[in-house]
Amino acid sequence: MALLQITTIPLGTGSTSVASFVAQIQQKLAEEKATFQLTDMGTVIEGDIDELLRLVRVIYDIPFAAGAERVVTQIAIDDRRDRDVAIGDKTRRVQSLLNNSTNSSS
Repeated sequence: MALLQITTIPLGTGSTSVASFVAQIQQKLAEEKATFQLTDMGTVIEGDIDELLRLVRVIYDIPFAAGAERVVTQIAIDDRRDRDVAIGDKTRRVQSLLNNSTNSSS
């Protein structure tokens, strides 16, 4: 299981807003029944690496089809082979450490 973060930045749209492009990508991920989470800086998707790369290909052209003249796409992949990972695992682990640290100093 792997995590992939994708940030899509459409350019040449005549607006600084990207919300409509992001909404279309989110809708397509939902149609694909992907496990994903929108963040303020991108979308995190979890799954098998082959499935994640397939999904990148599926959503890659959405901004172009919606009128963007240029698109900058940033992708980061965290692929652990020693155990399964899921969206939120890292956040929960850090929060657990913070909670333990707070409880220890009381």
